[in-house]
Amino acid sequence: MASIQTQLEAAQKAKKVINALTVAEKQAILIGISETLLENIESIIVENKKDLDRMDPADSKYDRLLLTKERIIGLSNSVLDVANLPDPTGITLVSKVLPNGLQIEKKSVALGVVGVIYEARPNVTIDVAALCIQSGNVCLLRGGSDAIYTNTCLVSLIQNVLASQGLDVNLVQLLPTDRGLVYDLLTATQYVDIIIPRGSQSLIDFVRENAKVPVIETGAGVCHTYVDKTADLDKAVAIVVNAKTSRPSVCNALDTILVDKEVAEAFVQKLVTPLIPFDVEIFASEELYPAFEQLNYPYLVKASQEDFGREFLDFKCSIKTVDGLAEALDHIDIYSSKHSECIVSQDEQNINIFLQAVDAAAVYANASTRFTDGGEFGLGAEIGISTQKLHARGPFALEKLVTEKWYIRGDGQIR
Repeated sequence: MASIQTQLEAAQKAKKVINALTVAEKQAILIGISETLLENIESIIVENKKDLDRMDPADSKYDRLLLTKERIIGLSNSVLDVANLPDPTGITLVSKVLPNGLQIEKKSVALGVVGVIYEARPNVTIDVAALCIQSGNVCLLRGGSDAIYTNTCLVSLIQNVLASQGLDVNLVQLLPTDRGLVYDLLTATQYVDIIIPRGSQSLIDFVRENAKVPVIETGAGVCHTYVDKTADLDKAVAIVVNAKTSRPSVCNALDTILVDKEVAEAFVQKLVTPLIPFDVEIFASEELYPAFEQLNYPYLVKASQEDFGREFLDFKCSIKTVDGLAEALDHIDIYSSKHSECIVSQDEQNINIFLQAVDAAAVYANASTRFTDGGEFGLGAEIGISTQKLHARGPFALEKLVTEKWYIRGDGQIR
């Protein structure tokens, strides 16, 4: 019977190895990974094509799976960015001497063994490995079967770098894609310190419901942009088009436009032309459908209730009118996944109310939600965007791959 027991045990042993590495040694590993990605672009693309050939190009996951030369170069650069970030471990957070003479310090330490479960996102393989190495964590990667050839290639390259530097290759491991073995990972409390799911809401729900190992969620993104009646409509159109079309398959892409009824028709008139080249399918509410129809918008569908609160992950978007800020806030409160939400407005009071009232990991005023990203926030690569409130919220990057540890020094004190 298949098992990951050997890999779990190897991960535990590898903790001692990574805990002993200096900052310079960890940086050397990451520099090696960055270089090997550039040296093996062609072979990575060959393996990636094997995965792509098994997927329908119309599948919303296809773009996430795709690795081009430019994307591999970007991954290589992101590894270097992580290498140049400060080591998040060993930082003294509290230091004091108690009246009884005990010297107490609280320091940041690595989490230990980090298990990450994700879908057709080979970039996650590199991002997680780099972040875990720099933060002193061992990582167990369980990617989806859709990306098995690509992930196998990438992890092999990483392990070659580790071996070339005389290190335990089990610092970074790729787990089998057998579904039955996922339960072994989720319940491996003796070996795994944290589980991080990254992918669809169904994946996140499955992990949350079945895990005995502590879970940090990186949630799905149902992202809204509210166009206030005071908005600069040209600016609003640019923000909406960018948030929807720059990369629709990612979690910070726009899903629903809310527009104040006082400016709705004027906004639609400006919106249709820049959306047409991208073939964006618009799911319009009853009151806005005629406005798009009169402008002969070619990709128009009447919205149903299910089209609000839906993460499209494609060139698709829902839109409806609201009667002012209060109704917009009510809608977002009901349908938001608490990822990224935006207001476009010139009313500073409305902006402040929106930013304070919306319960999301990232809230925007007059900017695209596409900026919710560890790299864009200056945090380096990320494991995902956490939509929960404990331990980490927002881009789950290097700084959050640590926990706390108390160090107490005494001279015979007893209680």
